[in-house]
Amino acid sequence: MSESSGPRVALLGLHLESNAFAPVTTREDFASCCYLVGEEITLEAAQPNPAMPMEMAAFIAAMNGAGAWQPLPILLAGAEPGGAAEQSFLTDCLAEMERRLEAVKPVDAVYISNHGAMVSTTSLDPDGDMFRMVREAVGPGVPIVATLDLHANVSREMTRQVDVLIAYLKNPHTDQEERGVEAAGTLRELLGGVRAHTVFLPLPLTPITTTLLTAQGPYAELIDYGQEHLSPDILNVSILGGFAYGDTPKQGLSVIVTGRNSVQAAQGLAKEIAGRAWENRRRFEKDYTPLQDAIALAKRTGEDARLPSIILADIADNPGGGARSNTIWLLRGLHEAGVSGVLLGNFFDPALANKAHELGEGAEFVAEFNSEETQRFSERLRLPVKVLKLNDGPLVGKRGIYAGRTLTLGRCAALQVGGISMLVSSRRKQCADPVFFEHVGLDAATARTVVLKSRGHFRAGFDLLFPPERIYEVDSPGLTSTNLKELPYRHFQRNSYQFDPGISWQPPEWVRK
Repeated sequence: MSESSGPRVALLGLHLESNAFAPVTTREDFASCCYLVGEEITLEAAQPNPAMPMEMAAFIAAMNGAGAWQPLPILLAGAEPGGAAEQSFLTDCLAEMERRLEAVKPVDAVYISNHGAMVSTTSLDPDGDMFRMVREAVGPGVPIVATLDLHANVSREMTRQVDVLIAYLKNPHTDQEERGVEAAGTLRELLGGVRAHTVFLPLPLTPITTTLLTAQGPYAELIDYGQEHLSPDILNVSILGGFAYGDTPKQGLSVIVTGRNSVQAAQGLAKEIAGRAWENRRRFEKDYTPLQDAIALAKRTGEDARLPSIILADIADNPGGGARSNTIWLLRGLHEAGVSGVLLGNFFDPALANKAHELGEGAEFVAEFNSEETQRFSERLRLPVKVLKLNDGPLVGKRGIYAGRTLTLGRCAALQVGGISMLVSSRRKQCADPVFFEHVGLDAATARTVVLKSRGHFRAGFDLLFPPERIYEVDSPGLTSTNLKELPYRHFQRNSYQFDPGISWQPPEWVRK
Protein backbone atom coordinates (compact mmCIF):
# COMPACT_ATOMS: atom_id res chain seq x y z
CA MET A 1 0.00 0.00 0.00
CA SER A 2 1.48 3.31 -1.05
CA GLU A 3 0.89 6.31 1.21
CA SER A 4 -0.23 8.49 -1.69
CA SER A 5 -2.83 6.14 -3.12
CA GLY A 6 -4.16 4.80 0.16
CA PRO A 7 -5.42 1.31 1.03
CA ARG A 8 -6.80 -0.99 -1.64
CA VAL A 9 -10.28 -1.96 -0.38
CA ALA A 10 -12.42 -4.63 -2.04
CA LEU A 11 -16.18 -3.96 -2.09
CA LEU A 12 -18.76 -6.70 -2.41
CA GLY A 13 -22.04 -7.90 -0.97
CA LEU A 14 -25.02 -10.19 -1.21
CA HIS A 15 -28.44 -9.27 0.17
CA LEU A 16 -31.23 -11.79 0.67
CA GLU A 17 -33.49 -12.44 3.63
CA SER A 18 -34.66 -16.00 3.04
CA ASN A 19 -38.09 -17.19 4.09
CA ALA A 20 -37.65 -20.95 3.75
CA PHE A 21 -41.38 -21.44 3.17
CA ALA A 22 -41.59 -19.05 0.20
CA PRO A 23 -40.89 -19.79 -3.50
CA VAL A 24 -37.23 -20.07 -4.47
CA THR A 25 -35.42 -16.79 -5.17
CA THR A 26 -34.08 -17.12 -8.70
CA ARG A 27 -31.29 -15.65 -10.77
CA GLU A 28 -33.90 -13.41 -12.40
CA ASP A 29 -35.02 -12.07 -9.00
CA PHE A 30 -31.50 -10.81 -8.33
CA ALA A 31 -31.05 -9.47 -11.86
CA SER A 32 -34.27 -7.45 -11.66
CA CYS A 33 -33.47 -5.98 -8.24
CA CYS A 34 -29.73 -5.41 -7.83
CA TYR A 35 -26.81 -6.96 -9.68
CA LEU A 36 -23.83 -4.62 -10.04
CA VAL A 37 -20.42 -5.74 -11.23
CA GLY A 38 -17.11 -3.91 -11.03
CA GLU A 39 -17.28 -0.17 -11.62
CA GLU A 40 -21.09 -0.34 -11.82
CA ILE A 41 -20.95 -0.34 -8.00
CA THR A 42 -19.05 2.93 -7.63
CA LEU A 43 -20.96 4.58 -10.46
CA GLU A 44 -24.32 3.71 -8.88
CA ALA A 45 -23.11 4.83 -5.44
CA ALA A 46 -22.37 8.27 -6.91
CA GLN A 47 -25.94 8.76 -8.13
CA PRO A 48 -28.18 11.24 -6.23
CA ASN A 49 -30.69 8.47 -5.42
CA PRO A 50 -28.82 5.16 -5.74
CA ALA A 51 -30.75 1.97 -6.41
CA MET A 52 -28.53 -0.14 -4.17
CA PRO A 53 -28.17 -1.02 -0.47
CA MET A 54 -27.58 2.35 1.20
CA GLU A 55 -24.80 1.11 3.48
CA MET A 56 -22.59 0.46 0.44
CA ALA A 57 -23.16 3.94 -0.95
CA ALA A 58 -22.52 5.44 2.50
CA PHE A 59 -19.36 3.40 3.01
CA ILE A 60 -17.92 4.62 -0.28
CA ALA A 61 -18.82 8.25 0.50
CA ALA A 62 -17.30 8.00 3.99
CA MET A 63 -14.08 6.48 2.68
CA ASN A 64 -13.89 9.23 0.05
CA GLY A 65 -14.21 11.85 2.77
CA ALA A 66 -11.67 10.29 5.12
CA GLY A 67 -8.61 10.30 2.91
CA ALA A 68 -6.95 8.54 0.04
CA TRP A 69 -8.01 5.00 -0.81
CA GLN A 70 -8.42 2.75 -3.82
CA PRO A 71 -11.87 1.18 -4.15
CA LEU A 72 -11.82 -2.27 -5.74
CA PRO A 73 -15.48 -2.88 -6.64
CA ILE A 74 -16.14 -6.59 -7.03
CA LEU A 75 -19.83 -7.55 -7.15
CA LEU A 76 -22.96 -6.43 -5.29
CA ALA A 77 -26.20 -8.40 -5.63
CA GLY A 78 -29.52 -8.35 -3.84
CA ALA A 79 -33.11 -9.50 -4.19
CA GLU A 80 -36.35 -8.77 -2.43
CA PRO A 81 -36.91 -11.04 0.60
CA GLY A 82 -38.11 -14.39 -0.67
CA GLY A 83 -37.43 -18.08 -0.60
CA ALA A 84 -34.09 -19.86 -0.51
CA ALA A 85 -31.60 -18.67 -3.11
CA GLU A 86 -31.25 -20.81 -6.20
CA GLN A 87 -27.97 -22.66 -5.58
CA SER A 88 -26.82 -22.48 -9.19
CA PHE A 89 -27.01 -18.68 -9.05
CA LEU A 90 -25.25 -18.57 -5.71
CA THR A 91 -22.46 -20.85 -6.93
CA ASP A 92 -21.92 -18.70 -10.01
CA CYS A 93 -22.07 -15.51 -7.95
CA LEU A 94 -19.46 -16.64 -5.43
CA ALA A 95 -17.22 -17.92 -8.22
CA GLU A 96 -17.41 -14.55 -9.96
CA MET A 97 -16.62 -12.77 -6.69
CA GLU A 98 -13.62 -15.02 -6.11
CA ARG A 99 -12.36 -14.56 -9.67
CA ARG A 100 -12.58 -10.79 -9.38
CA LEU A 101 -10.91 -10.78 -5.96
CA GLU A 102 -8.01 -12.76 -7.35
CA ALA A 103 -7.73 -10.34 -10.26
CA VAL A 104 -7.36 -7.23 -8.06
CA LYS A 105 -4.92 -8.64 -5.50
CA PRO A 106 -3.09 -7.50 -3.47
CA VAL A 107 -5.98 -6.32 -1.29
CA ASP A 108 -5.39 -4.32 1.92
CA ALA A 109 -8.94 -4.63 3.30
CA VAL A 110 -12.45 -5.79 2.44
CA TYR A 111 -15.90 -4.33 3.06
CA ILE A 112 -18.87 -6.71 2.73
CA SER A 113 -22.46 -5.49 2.64
CA ASN A 114 -24.74 -8.46 3.36
CA HIS A 115 -28.17 -9.02 4.82
CA GLY A 116 -27.12 -12.09 6.80
CA ALA A 117 -30.29 -14.21 6.84
CA MET A 118 -29.85 -16.10 3.61
CA VAL A 119 -30.28 -19.80 2.95
CA SER A 120 -29.97 -21.50 -0.41
CA THR A 121 -31.57 -24.56 -1.90
CA THR A 122 -28.62 -26.64 -0.66
CA SER A 123 -26.83 -24.55 2.01
CA LEU A 124 -28.10 -23.47 5.42
CA ASP A 125 -25.35 -20.85 5.80
CA PRO A 126 -24.53 -19.17 2.47
CA ASP A 127 -23.36 -16.03 4.28
CA GLY A 128 -20.79 -18.13 6.13
CA ASP A 129 -19.82 -19.80 2.86
CA MET A 130 -19.28 -16.39 1.27
CA PHE A 131 -17.27 -15.00 4.19
CA ARG A 132 -15.02 -18.06 4.15
CA MET A 133 -14.45 -17.70 0.41
CA VAL A 134 -13.47 -14.05 0.86
CA ARG A 135 -11.13 -14.86 3.73
CA GLU A 136 -9.41 -17.62 1.79
CA ALA A 137 -9.08 -15.36 -1.24
CA VAL A 138 -7.49 -12.37 0.54
CA GLY A 139 -5.55 -14.18 3.28
CA PRO A 140 -5.54 -14.26 7.10
CA GLY A 141 -4.00 -10.85 7.79
CA VAL A 142 -6.36 -8.70 5.72
CA PRO A 143 -8.99 -6.77 7.74
CA ILE A 144 -12.58 -7.64 6.77
CA VAL A 145 -15.58 -5.64 8.02
CA ALA A 146 -19.16 -6.62 7.21
CA THR A 147 -22.49 -4.92 7.83
CA LEU A 148 -25.61 -6.96 8.51
CA ASP A 149 -29.33 -6.40 8.86
CA LEU A 150 -30.40 -6.75 12.49
CA HIS A 151 -32.60 -9.67 11.36
CA ALA A 152 -29.51 -11.65 10.35
CA ASN A 153 -29.15 -15.23 11.55
CA VAL A 154 -25.49 -15.33 12.56
CA SER A 155 -23.34 -18.47 12.49
CA ARG A 156 -20.02 -19.10 14.19
CA GLU A 157 -18.48 -19.39 10.73
CA MET A 158 -19.52 -15.82 9.98
CA THR A 159 -17.88 -14.50 13.14
CA ARG A 160 -14.71 -16.55 12.55
CA GLN A 161 -14.06 -15.33 9.02
CA VAL A 162 -14.73 -11.60 9.47
CA ASP A 163 -12.91 -9.24 11.85
CA VAL A 164 -15.90 -7.05 12.73
CA LEU A 165 -19.63 -7.59 12.16
CA ILE A 166 -21.71 -4.40 12.37
CA ALA A 167 -25.50 -4.78 12.58
CA TYR A 168 -28.19 -2.17 12.09
CA LEU A 169 -29.34 -0.54 15.32
CA LYS A 170 -32.77 0.63 14.20
CA ASN A 171 -35.94 -1.17 13.20
CA PRO A 172 -37.43 0.18 10.94
CA HIS A 173 -34.01 0.22 9.27
CA THR A 174 -33.44 3.95 8.97
CA ASP A 175 -29.75 3.77 9.94
CA GLN A 176 -28.29 1.94 6.95
CA GLU A 177 -26.24 4.97 5.94
CA GLU A 178 -24.96 5.38 9.50
CA ARG A 179 -23.82 1.77 9.58
CA GLY A 180 -22.00 2.20 6.29
CA VAL A 181 -20.19 5.21 7.73
CA GLU A 182 -19.39 3.23 10.88
CA ALA A 183 -17.99 0.39 8.78
CA ALA A 184 -15.66 2.82 7.00
CA GLY A 185 -14.42 4.23 10.31
CA THR A 186 -13.94 0.74 11.74
CA LEU A 187 -11.98 -0.39 8.70
CA ARG A 188 -9.75 2.66 8.98
CA GLU A 189 -9.08 1.74 12.62
CA LEU A 190 -8.13 -1.81 11.70
CA LEU A 191 -5.83 -0.55 8.94
CA GLY A 192 -4.27 1.72 11.56
CA GLY A 193 -3.31 -1.23 13.74
CA VAL A 194 -6.28 -1.82 16.04
CA ARG A 195 -6.90 -5.51 16.67
CA ALA A 196 -10.52 -6.69 16.90
CA HIS A 197 -11.58 -9.45 19.31
CA THR A 198 -15.09 -10.79 18.76
CA VAL A 199 -17.30 -12.46 21.37
CA PHE A 200 -20.37 -14.25 19.99
CA LEU A 201 -23.22 -15.47 22.21
CA PRO A 202 -26.32 -16.98 20.55
CA LEU A 203 -29.40 -17.54 22.69
CA PRO A 204 -32.28 -20.03 22.40
CA LEU A 205 -34.70 -17.20 21.62
CA THR A 206 -36.55 -16.93 18.31
CA PRO A 207 -38.45 -13.64 18.54
CA ILE A 208 -41.27 -12.86 16.14
CA THR A 209 -40.16 -9.94 13.97
CA THR A 210 -43.00 -7.75 15.27
CA THR A 211 -41.35 -7.82 18.72
CA LEU A 212 -38.06 -6.47 17.39
CA LEU A 213 -38.95 -2.80 16.98
CA THR A 214 -36.40 -0.40 18.44
CA ALA A 215 -38.52 2.58 19.49
CA GLN A 216 -39.48 0.81 22.70
CA GLY A 217 -39.72 -2.67 24.19
CA PRO A 218 -37.25 -5.36 25.26
CA TYR A 219 -35.21 -5.33 22.07
CA ALA A 220 -34.90 -1.55 22.09
CA GLU A 221 -33.68 -1.68 25.69
CA LEU A 222 -31.01 -4.24 24.84
CA ILE A 223 -29.69 -2.23 21.90
CA ASP A 224 -29.68 0.99 23.92
CA TYR A 225 -27.82 -0.72 26.75
CA GLY A 226 -25.18 -2.00 24.36
CA GLN A 227 -24.62 1.41 22.79
CA GLU A 228 -24.34 3.05 26.20
CA HIS A 229 -21.38 0.76 26.96
CA LEU A 230 -19.24 1.57 23.93
CA SER A 231 -15.83 2.62 25.22
CA PRO A 232 -12.15 2.70 24.32
CA ASP A 233 -12.19 -1.04 25.04
CA ILE A 234 -15.43 -1.83 23.14
CA LEU A 235 -15.31 -1.30 19.40
CA ASN A 236 -18.83 -2.49 18.51
CA VAL A 237 -21.95 -4.00 20.07
CA SER A 238 -24.38 -5.74 17.71
CA ILE A 239 -27.50 -7.48 19.02
CA LEU A 240 -29.23 -9.33 16.23
CA GLY A 241 -32.83 -10.42 16.65
CA GLY A 242 -32.57 -13.05 13.94
CA PHE A 243 -35.14 -14.05 11.36
CA ALA A 244 -37.68 -16.61 12.51
CA TYR A 245 -38.62 -17.84 9.02
CA GLY A 246 -35.17 -18.98 7.91
CA ASP A 247 -35.46 -22.65 8.94
CA THR A 248 -31.78 -22.97 9.76
CA PRO A 249 -29.99 -24.17 12.91
CA LYS A 250 -28.34 -20.74 13.32
CA GLN A 251 -31.53 -18.69 13.54
CA GLY A 252 -32.39 -16.69 16.63
CA LEU A 253 -31.21 -13.82 18.78
CA SER A 254 -27.46 -13.38 19.13
CA VAL A 255 -25.13 -10.98 20.90
CA ILE A 256 -21.85 -9.92 19.27
CA VAL A 257 -19.44 -7.68 21.17
CA THR A 258 -16.12 -6.71 19.59
CA GLY A 259 -13.26 -5.58 21.81
CA ARG A 260 -10.54 -3.15 20.84
CA ASN A 261 -7.13 -4.82 21.32
CA SER A 262 -8.44 -6.95 24.22
CA VAL A 263 -11.14 -9.56 24.66
CA GLN A 264 -11.81 -9.33 28.41
CA ALA A 265 -14.13 -6.31 28.37
CA ALA A 266 -16.01 -7.74 25.40
CA GLN A 267 -16.59 -11.03 27.21
CA GLY A 268 -18.01 -9.33 30.27
CA LEU A 269 -20.34 -7.06 28.30
CA ALA A 270 -21.55 -9.87 26.04
CA LYS A 271 -22.37 -12.01 29.07
CA GLU A 272 -24.28 -9.15 30.70
CA ILE A 273 -26.32 -8.33 27.58
CA ALA A 274 -27.14 -11.99 26.91
CA GLY A 275 -28.24 -12.39 30.51
CA ARG A 276 -30.54 -9.39 30.23
CA ALA A 277 -32.05 -10.78 27.02
CA TRP A 278 -32.74 -14.13 28.65
CA GLU A 279 -34.24 -12.57 31.78
CA ASN A 280 -36.65 -10.64 29.56
CA ARG A 281 -37.53 -13.55 27.25
CA ARG A 282 -41.23 -13.47 28.20
CA ARG A 283 -41.45 -9.91 26.94
CA PHE A 284 -40.78 -11.15 23.41
CA GLU A 285 -44.43 -12.18 23.20
CA LYS A 286 -47.29 -10.14 21.84
CA ASP A 287 -51.04 -10.13 21.25
CA TYR A 288 -52.50 -9.39 17.82
CA THR A 289 -55.87 -8.17 16.54
CA PRO A 290 -58.12 -11.00 15.30
CA LEU A 291 -59.17 -10.68 11.66
CA GLN A 292 -62.88 -10.17 12.36
CA ASP A 293 -62.14 -7.58 15.04
CA ALA A 294 -59.98 -5.67 12.57
CA ILE A 295 -62.76 -5.66 9.97
CA ALA A 296 -65.29 -4.45 12.53
CA LEU A 297 -62.93 -1.70 13.65
CA ALA A 298 -62.44 -0.54 10.05
CA LYS A 299 -66.19 -0.49 9.49
CA ARG A 300 -66.76 1.71 12.55
CA THR A 301 -63.94 3.99 11.49
CA GLY A 302 -65.36 4.36 8.00
CA GLU A 303 -68.85 5.18 9.29
CA ASP A 304 -67.90 7.61 12.07
CA ALA A 305 -65.82 10.62 11.02
CA ARG A 306 -65.26 11.49 14.68
CA LEU A 307 -63.02 8.45 15.10
CA PRO A 308 -59.34 8.79 14.16
CA SER A 309 -58.08 7.06 11.04
CA ILE A 310 -56.19 3.79 11.55
CA ILE A 311 -53.66 1.43 10.01
CA LEU A 312 -54.31 -2.30 9.76
CA ALA A 313 -50.93 -3.99 9.30
CA ASP A 314 -51.27 -7.26 7.39
CA ILE A 315 -48.18 -8.63 9.13
CA ALA A 316 -48.64 -12.27 8.02
CA ASP A 317 -48.36 -11.21 4.35
CA ASN A 318 -45.27 -9.02 4.64
CA PRO A 319 -43.21 -9.09 1.43
CA GLY A 320 -40.37 -7.63 3.49
CA GLY A 321 -40.23 -11.05 5.16
CA GLY A 322 -40.63 -13.13 2.02
CA ALA A 323 -44.43 -13.32 1.88
CA ARG A 324 -46.19 -12.91 -1.46
CA SER A 325 -48.13 -9.71 -0.63
CA ASN A 326 -51.29 -11.12 -2.17
CA THR A 327 -53.41 -12.83 0.49
CA ILE A 328 -57.08 -11.95 0.22
CA TRP A 329 -58.28 -12.29 3.84
CA LEU A 330 -58.48 -8.58 4.63
CA LEU A 331 -59.51 -7.53 1.11
CA ARG A 332 -62.38 -10.00 0.99
CA GLY A 333 -63.50 -9.37 4.56
CA LEU A 334 -63.53 -5.59 4.18
CA HIS A 335 -65.38 -5.80 0.86
CA GLU A 336 -68.02 -8.24 2.14
CA ALA A 337 -68.57 -6.04 5.20
CA GLY A 338 -69.13 -2.99 3.00
CA VAL A 339 -66.37 -1.01 4.65
CA SER A 340 -65.73 2.44 3.17
CA GLY A 341 -62.78 4.79 3.12
CA VAL A 342 -60.18 2.02 2.82
CA LEU A 343 -56.78 2.33 1.14
CA LEU A 344 -54.91 -0.96 0.59
CA GLY A 345 -51.40 -1.54 -0.69
CA ASN A 346 -49.67 -3.01 -2.24
CA PHE A 347 -51.22 -6.12 -3.69
CA PHE A 348 -48.70 -8.05 -5.80
CA ASP A 349 -50.42 -9.35 -8.92
CA PRO A 350 -48.56 -8.79 -12.23
CA ALA A 351 -51.33 -10.40 -14.28
CA LEU A 352 -53.97 -8.09 -12.83
CA ALA A 353 -51.76 -5.02 -13.26
CA ASN A 354 -51.17 -5.97 -16.89
CA LYS A 355 -54.92 -6.44 -17.42
CA ALA A 356 -55.60 -2.97 -16.03
CA HIS A 357 -52.97 -1.47 -18.35
CA GLU A 358 -54.50 -3.26 -21.35
CA LEU A 359 -57.99 -1.90 -20.59
CA GLY A 360 -56.88 1.61 -19.58
CA GLU A 361 -57.91 4.18 -17.01
CA GLY A 362 -61.65 4.34 -16.42
CA ALA A 363 -62.23 0.72 -17.45
CA GLU A 364 -64.55 -1.43 -15.37
CA PHE A 365 -64.24 -5.21 -15.29
CA VAL A 366 -64.41 -8.25 -13.06
CA ALA A 367 -60.91 -8.75 -11.72
CA GLU A 368 -59.57 -12.17 -10.82
CA PHE A 369 -56.99 -11.74 -8.10
CA ASN A 370 -54.14 -14.28 -8.06
CA SER A 371 -55.15 -15.75 -11.41
CA GLU A 372 -51.60 -16.98 -12.02
CA GLU A 373 -50.49 -17.73 -8.44
CA THR A 374 -50.25 -21.27 -7.11
CA GLN A 375 -48.86 -20.66 -3.64
CA ARG A 376 -50.53 -21.97 -0.51
CA PHE A 377 -51.91 -18.66 0.77
CA SER A 378 -52.54 -17.01 -2.61
CA GLU A 379 -56.23 -17.82 -2.95
CA ARG A 380 -58.20 -16.52 -5.91
CA LEU A 381 -60.92 -13.93 -5.64
CA ARG A 382 -63.23 -12.34 -8.22
CA LEU A 383 -64.47 -8.79 -7.64
CA PRO A 384 -65.77 -5.97 -9.86
CA VAL A 385 -63.21 -3.15 -10.11
CA LYS A 386 -62.64 0.19 -11.81
CA VAL A 387 -59.24 1.36 -13.02
CA LEU A 388 -58.48 4.74 -11.45
CA LYS A 389 -54.90 5.41 -12.54
CA LEU A 390 -51.92 3.63 -14.12
CA ASN A 391 -48.16 4.03 -13.81
CA ASP A 392 -45.13 1.97 -14.82
CA GLY A 393 -42.21 4.28 -14.05
CA PRO A 394 -39.65 4.44 -11.23
CA LEU A 395 -40.16 6.45 -8.06
CA VAL A 396 -37.92 7.96 -5.39
CA GLY A 397 -38.69 7.18 -1.76
CA LYS A 398 -39.48 10.10 0.52
CA ARG A 399 -39.65 8.70 4.04
CA GLY A 400 -38.44 5.86 6.21
CA ILE A 401 -36.36 3.00 4.83
CA TYR A 402 -36.87 4.08 1.20
CA ALA A 403 -35.96 7.77 1.62
CA GLY A 404 -33.64 8.86 -1.16
CA ARG A 405 -33.68 5.51 -2.96
CA THR A 406 -34.79 4.90 -6.52
CA LEU A 407 -37.37 2.09 -6.64
CA THR A 408 -39.64 0.48 -9.16
CA LEU A 409 -42.95 -1.25 -8.58
CA GLY A 410 -43.23 -2.25 -12.22
CA ARG A 411 -46.58 -1.83 -13.88
CA CYS A 412 -48.95 -0.42 -11.25
CA ALA A 413 -52.66 0.24 -11.11
CA ALA A 414 -54.94 2.01 -8.68
CA LEU A 415 -58.20 0.07 -8.57
CA GLN A 416 -61.52 0.90 -6.93
CA VAL A 417 -63.17 -2.12 -5.33
CA GLY A 418 -66.36 -0.97 -3.64
CA GLY A 419 -65.26 1.19 -0.72
CA ILE A 420 -61.63 0.14 -1.16
CA SER A 421 -59.00 1.94 -3.21
CA MET A 422 -56.02 -0.31 -3.74
CA LEU A 423 -52.58 -0.32 -5.29
CA VAL A 424 -51.77 -3.38 -7.42
CA SER A 425 -48.10 -3.77 -8.38
CA SER A 426 -45.98 -5.98 -10.61
CA ARG A 427 -42.97 -5.88 -8.28
CA ARG A 428 -43.22 -7.38 -4.82
CA LYS A 429 -42.17 -4.76 -2.28
CA GLN A 430 -43.60 -3.89 1.12
CA CYS A 431 -45.63 -0.69 1.31
CA ALA A 432 -43.49 1.34 3.72
CA ASP A 433 -43.73 4.84 2.24
CA PRO A 434 -46.83 6.93 1.36
CA VAL A 435 -45.16 7.71 -1.96
CA PHE A 436 -46.20 4.23 -3.14
CA PHE A 437 -49.82 5.39 -3.09
CA GLU A 438 -48.98 8.83 -4.47
CA HIS A 439 -47.33 7.04 -7.39
CA VAL A 440 -50.83 6.11 -8.61
CA GLY A 441 -52.74 9.18 -7.43
CA LEU A 442 -53.88 7.88 -4.04
CA ASP A 443 -53.52 9.75 -0.74
CA ALA A 444 -53.04 7.99 2.59
CA ALA A 445 -53.85 11.21 4.45
CA THR A 446 -57.48 11.16 3.30
CA ALA A 447 -58.19 7.48 4.00
CA ARG A 448 -60.12 6.31 7.04
CA THR A 449 -58.39 2.91 7.16
CA VAL A 450 -55.05 2.15 5.54
CA VAL A 451 -54.25 -1.54 5.06
CA LEU A 452 -50.53 -2.15 4.61
CA LYS A 453 -48.86 -5.39 3.63
CA SER A 454 -45.87 -4.72 5.83
CA ARG A 455 -44.52 -5.94 9.15
CA GLY A 456 -43.10 -2.79 10.68
CA HIS A 457 -41.06 -0.70 8.26
CA PHE A 458 -44.19 1.29 7.42
CA ARG A 459 -43.93 2.86 10.89
CA ALA A 460 -41.03 5.04 9.75
CA GLY A 461 -42.79 6.05 6.53
CA PHE A 462 -46.31 6.71 7.81
CA ASP A 463 -45.33 8.12 11.23
CA LEU A 464 -46.49 11.66 10.43
CA LEU A 465 -50.00 10.35 9.72
CA PHE A 466 -50.41 7.49 12.19
CA PRO A 467 -48.98 7.40 15.73
CA PRO A 468 -48.39 3.93 17.26
CA GLU A 469 -51.69 3.88 19.18
CA ARG A 470 -53.63 3.95 15.88
CA ILE A 471 -51.83 0.94 14.41
CA TYR A 472 -53.33 -2.56 14.67
CA GLU A 473 -51.38 -5.68 13.75
CA VAL A 474 -53.82 -8.18 12.28
CA ASP A 475 -53.64 -11.91 12.99
CA SER A 476 -54.35 -13.61 9.67
CA PRO A 477 -52.81 -16.46 7.63
CA GLY A 478 -49.65 -16.00 5.58
CA LEU A 479 -46.01 -16.87 5.03
CA THR A 480 -44.95 -14.52 7.84
CA SER A 481 -47.49 -15.77 10.36
CA THR A 482 -46.86 -14.95 14.01
CA ASN A 483 -47.63 -18.55 14.98
CA LEU A 484 -44.27 -20.25 14.50
CA LYS A 485 -45.62 -23.58 15.71
CA GLU A 486 -47.70 -23.84 12.53
CA LEU A 487 -44.66 -23.56 10.23
CA PRO A 488 -43.19 -26.78 8.75
CA TYR A 489 -39.63 -26.40 9.99
CA ARG A 490 -37.16 -29.07 8.87
CA HIS A 491 -33.73 -27.78 9.90
CA PHE A 492 -34.39 -25.36 12.74
CA GLN A 493 -33.73 -27.05 16.07
CA ARG A 494 -36.75 -26.21 18.19
CA ASN A 495 -34.81 -26.00 21.44
CA SER A 496 -36.03 -22.43 21.71
CA TYR A 497 -38.08 -20.57 24.28
CA GLN A 498 -40.82 -19.92 21.70
CA PHE A 499 -41.37 -23.69 21.41
CA ASP A 500 -40.45 -24.74 24.94
CA PRO A 501 -41.12 -22.04 27.58
CA GLY A 502 -39.49 -24.24 30.21
CA ILE A 503 -36.11 -24.36 28.48
CA SER A 504 -33.09 -23.23 30.50
CA TRP A 505 -29.99 -21.36 29.37
CA GLN A 506 -26.79 -20.05 30.86
CA PRO A 507 -23.66 -18.60 29.28
CA PRO A 508 -21.00 -21.08 28.18
CA GLU A 509 -18.36 -22.00 30.72
CA TRP A 510 -15.66 -19.90 29.07
CA VAL A 511 -17.82 -16.80 29.58
CA ARG A 512 -18.83 -17.67 33.15
CA LYS A 513 -15.17 -17.96 34.12
